[in-house]
Amino acid sequence: MKTVSEISELRETVKTWHQQGLTVAFVPTMGNLHDGHISLVTEAHKHADKVVASIFVNPMQFGANEDIDSYPRTMADDQRKLASANTDLLFTPTSEIIYPKGLDKQSYVEVPNVSEGYCGESRPGHFRGVATVVCKLFNLVQPDVACFGLKDYQQVQVIQTMVEDLSMPIKIVPVETMRETSGLALSSRNGYLTEEELKVAPALSQNIQWLAEQIKQDNDFIGLAKKAASYIDNAGLKTDYIHICHARTLQPASEDDHELVILAAAHCGKARLIDNLQVTLT
Repeated sequence: MKTVSEISELRETVKTWHQQGLTVAFVPTMGNLHDGHISLVTEAHKHADKVVASIFVNPMQFGANEDIDSYPRTMADDQRKLASANTDLLFTPTSEIIYPKGLDKQSYVEVPNVSEGYCGESRPGHFRGVATVVCKLFNLVQPDVACFGLKDYQQVQVIQTMVEDLSMPIKIVPVETMRETSGLALSSRNGYLTEEELKVAPALSQNIQWLAEQIKQDNDFIGLAKKAASYIDNAGLKTDYIHICHARTLQPASEDDHELVILAAAHCGKARLIDNLQVTLT
């Protein structure tokens, strides 16, 4: 695996591949990689001849009082994992390379509607930072395909909408969430959980599963979501939100909708956990 940090090196390598008629898949990450990230690389190999990954802890998507300074940096271990997954090229830019003018003078991308509410409400400016850096990385890598984990369902919808609205010739491939045997979704932030917190954290996914079964029988979506939130809180977590939404627009679900998604977030100690589950009603 080749590792580069300069834009010129990245572009030269990808240009050579394209000139050879090879297709390119892209997996953007913030590092501190786990098996969920590696599953994205595995999926990317199914869709293209070459796979590019990036590691960049994006300051634009972190808000005030969030954990960018303490966000784990594990570059050597990440490189080993990516190399083992047969990644062809790793791009590791600095903030100065991505934002040479500084954040306050950087152009940005805003994706309306699907960026609003849920994590967009809990973390103001987060999805503007996500859309901006992904747009820039897409321009740098010029991939044919990009893979994103469905654990952050709202993020996938933001990226998909941006690609559609800006007519980017990139296929977005959503990849299913990987989980612990307890049901807890794999996340870099799970590393913040203590041994005791790891015992209660699965209550989030468990109550999403419970809610999914309930809404197949009862369309009181708001009432059921409130009940699920109380169960999550009683288990020892602190619910941020839990909502039943239209799977594509992310608007609150109506009784006429059939393709739904349950979106949820909760605090467990220092960690903010997110999870979701798609539900099809017949």
